[in-house]
Amino acid sequence: MNEETNRELSLLIQRATAGDKTALETVLESVQDLVFNLSLRMLGTFHDAEDASQDILLKVVTHLSSFKGESAFTTWVFRIAVNHLTSYKKHIFAQFPLSFEFYGDDIQNGNLQDIPDLSQNVDKALLAEELRLSCTNVMLQCLDAESRCIFILGTMFRLDSRIAGDILGISPEAYRQRLSRIRKKMADFLSEYCGEYGHGACRCRDRIHYAIQNHRITPTQLDFTTAQPGGSALDVKAAMEEIDGYSQQFSFCRTYQSPERLKQFIQDFLNGTAFAVVTQA
Repeated sequence: MNEETNRELSLLIQRATAGDKTALETVLESVQDLVFNLSLRMLGTFHDAEDASQDILLKVVTHLSSFKGESAFTTWVFRIAVNHLTSYKKHIFAQFPLSFEFYGDDIQNGNLQDIPDLSQNVDKALLAEELRLSCTNVMLQCLDAESRCIFILGTMFRLDSRIAGDILGISPEAYRQRLSRIRKKMADFLSEYCGEYGHGACRCRDRIHYAIQNHRITPTQLDFTTAQPGGSALDVKAAMEEIDGYSQQFSFCRTYQSPERLKQFIQDFLNGTAFAVVTQA
């Protein structure tokens, strides 16, 4: 971000903290996709990601006056989001944690027999695509919260290790070492179990009814296949060091535009009484 852009952003934030609703809306719009995509990969489902994103954006609003420009604004937002998401306990995978061993066994040996057609006349190819996209997101839940965050910051957002380490409170060297180990673990899992991104056999089409029965996908709510694609790393990536040979193996880490429900939440907040209470606090 160049000096002129930094100056414009600083003025915008000053106006927002002074109660300028239009300025605050612009500030929130600039980071809502970043917050949502980080939340989606950290928590696994669109519903949980939307709920967490609302919480994080409210924290951005209530703490905005504390932003002093000592780091990039996106780095500051990342720090708020990471602190919130690594301790977030309300999402479904906090209640039903996964491991690579369990998920790999489920992919290979899940009982697919004697399950009725649960597709509700939705096209099988569309359901298989939804499951494929969901599967890789669920796979991330096999990592502990901090490891998951390291992987997402380094692989989806491609943050420089100095920035990512600062966000996580670890040294750049420790971040690079952990990222490399985690990416190898992910690549090994994909290689064995995934036919799309690894060398295994893709079982998504055969697992459609099993996935519906186990609430992995819902025919009437295809979040992944209906979501609008986002920009490349949401325009926040720095020059990422090439620390290992896995960079091309994680193309599933695509970004999405924020859902309309999250955008509507921002509008409702700005037009509601809560906005006045927050700005007067």
